[in-house]
Amino acid sequence: MDIRLDAVSHFYGETEVLRDISVDIPNGQIVCVVGPSGCGKSTLLRFIGGLERPSSGRVLQIGAPPEGSLNPLTYVFQDFALLPWRSVRGNISLVLEDHGIRGTKADRIIGDVLDRTRLTDFGNALPKQLSGGMKQRVAIARALAVNPAVMLMDEPLSALDAQTRELLMDDLVALWTRQPFTAVYVTHNLAEAVRLGHKIVVLSRRPGQVRETIEIDTALADRGYGNAELERVQKHLWTLMRDEARAADEELVDV
Repeated sequence: MDIRLDAVSHFYGETEVLRDISVDIPNGQIVCVVGPSGCGKSTLLRFIGGLERPSSGRVLQIGAPPEGSLNPLTYVFQDFALLPWRSVRGNISLVLEDHGIRGTKADRIIGDVLDRTRLTDFGNALPKQLSGGMKQRVAIARALAVNPAVMLMDEPLSALDAQTRELLMDDLVALWTRQPFTAVYVTHNLAEAVRLGHKIVVLSRRPGQVRETIEIDTALADRGYGNAELERVQKHLWTLMRDEARAADEELVDV
């Protein structure tokens, strides 16, 4: 299933947040959205997920979700959102229980996503026993359990330290390489965008508009350190964003 944003614009009261956003999210690709603080990245993600409706424009779903998809659009948040009294298996099974899936069928699905996220040996652990990176892997496994058409990932690695972020990026690359998935990935981190994005959409300062769309042809598995092309793309992204990011950082906040 593809997603198409067609001339999406939005106001909160008299404040224009997004202006004329048109973006295609092709099936099987990770599309990263970057831009200065307050440019409307997370708002755009809520429109895609159907949590809000834009003031104008359309969010189109083109084609059918994968067979057996329980939640075509599924979120992965930065705060993990795990139930502390449930084990890793219990947290994953929760999304299946919502659809009446229990017993052998649930065990099969849970076993598959634990294997895909390298969590098989941790199924009985409680969240308090896990590192931040492990907790986020559980959140990703839970999202995969519903076989989504598109994962909506809102700063999923921003709460983690630098080393753990690197490990999780490696995990996401391995996961996509083993079984490609579609994702819209919102991030402030340009290194994440260049490492994970097949397409990078750069938004301007509010009202957010598409300044540039960059496609990277290098396979995810080949995007190691020292890749001159990726370094060039990251430098270009920062050149696009630097002045607006500084202006956004110095902007007074309404209270």
